[in-house]
Amino acid sequence: MWEILIPIVSALVAIVVGFFAGIFYRKNVAEKEIASAEEEARRIINDAIKSAEAKKREALVEAKEEIHKNRVEYDREVKERRQDLQKQERRLQQKEESLDRKHENIEKKEEQLTRKLQDADAVREEAERLKRSQMDVLEKISSFTVEEAKLYLIKSLESEVTHEAAMKIKEIETRYKEEADGKAREYISQAIQRCAAEHVIEATVSVVPLPNDEMKGRIIGREGRNIRTLETLTGVDLIIDDTPEAITLSSFDAVRREVARLSLEKLISDGRIHPARIEEMVEKARKEVDATIKAEGERAIFEAGVHGLHPELIRLLGRLRYRTSYGQNVLLHSLEVSHIAGTLAAELGVDVNLARRAGLLHDIGKAIDHEVEGSHVTIGVDLARKYKENQDVIHAIHAHHGDIDPKTIVACLVQAADAVSAARPGARRENLENYIKRLEKLEELANTFGGVDKSFAIQAGREIRIMVKPENVSDDQMILLARDLAKKIEEDLDYPGQIKVHVVRETRHIEYAK
Repeated sequence: MWEILIPIVSALVAIVVGFFAGIFYRKNVAEKEIASAEEEARRIINDAIKSAEAKKREALVEAKEEIHKNRVEYDREVKERRQDLQKQERRLQQKEESLDRKHENIEKKEEQLTRKLQDADAVREEAERLKRSQMDVLEKISSFTVEEAKLYLIKSLESEVTHEAAMKIKEIETRYKEEADGKAREYISQAIQRCAAEHVIEATVSVVPLPNDEMKGRIIGREGRNIRTLETLTGVDLIIDDTPEAITLSSFDAVRREVARLSLEKLISDGRIHPARIEEMVEKARKEVDATIKAEGERAIFEAGVHGLHPELIRLLGRLRYRTSYGQNVLLHSLEVSHIAGTLAAELGVDVNLARRAGLLHDIGKAIDHEVEGSHVTIGVDLARKYKENQDVIHAIHAHHGDIDPKTIVACLVQAADAVSAARPGARRENLENYIKRLEKLEELANTFGGVDKSFAIQAGREIRIMVKPENVSDDQMILLARDLAKKIEEDLDYPGQIKVHVVRETRHIEYAK
């Protein structure tokens, strides 16, 4: 029994002793680790405190340096501003002193002027007093009052002045007319005879003949697709009405109308009419028209003898082939103006090539005046400047309708040649209503003058014949009346060429034999 218990008790004692020994060992180890950790913590805290103090010192040093730097910068700015203020104060002080001096001078001048005005008033009063006394003496001597004397002098001088003025005007006009009329007739007749340009009257519609009326339906197409395609591509209206075997093309742009006409003729000749074929034919027609425009422009500069034009100006000249003004073809008109201006320049000894060049380009703005805003004169000037034309040519374009006063002989020649070309009988057509209104306005203007009995516009508005009342208008006054009416017409009316003012004074005496 004891033999069994002794090992058990020994084992239990060993276990208890080992347990307490383990607890003691762990306690000592734990205490050592805690002490080591505390020591490490104190070391870390001390290092952190030292690092924080070092950074604090560095931050303080940087802050002090920044403050010092800002203070220096502030002091510098303050110094500069103080200097600027001092300069401004000195300038203001100088200006104030200058203004004070000017004010003193003005006050002195005002005092002087006041004294002078007082002296002038005194002199004027003395002059008025002397004038009244002299007038009283003159009235007593002449037995006329002042107003009666004025009327008498005016009436006595009026007839003499009127007669002398009329005779002088008539003498000057006669002398210059004898010289100018002969020269003008010679120059213009030679220029017109040497320039034989054709004139055609064109409209805004073109008629395309058809082989038969069935072709109208093919041109219209199913649900109108063919005609819509053609109108869309060309920008031209196709008018298909009851006119047998014909289609009318309508457009304000003659180039578009020509493209549409050529396209339609090609389609009719080919027989295949559908949207794809229409596009192909329109493109071909457009290329043909462009080639024609280029050829017409080159032909124009060749006929006018003008060289060195910009290619774009040549193309624009070709476009004028399809542009009309009052029924007159603008390209033919430009050629005619070029020839007339060149001929007049040769007679006057001016640069012929420059005159021809200016005459050819004077209406160049009409090539694109429906595409660009502004008058054709303004557009033409811009185009000429864009393509580096001669300044004299630009000035002639600008002055050919009187937008500015012509300052060169070439500009005057282009202006005259343009008027001659436009005013030639048959060169241009004019709306009948506007034509009648122009003649009526001419007669109404003549009737506004005193002493006019009747007036008649004759020679298609190129002459106004006026019958005056002989009892109200003398022969001398008749000359002045014609001159005044001519000036009034120039100021108030627009007309081509010139208007002859013909004043007739007829005196009749009737007696009866009984």
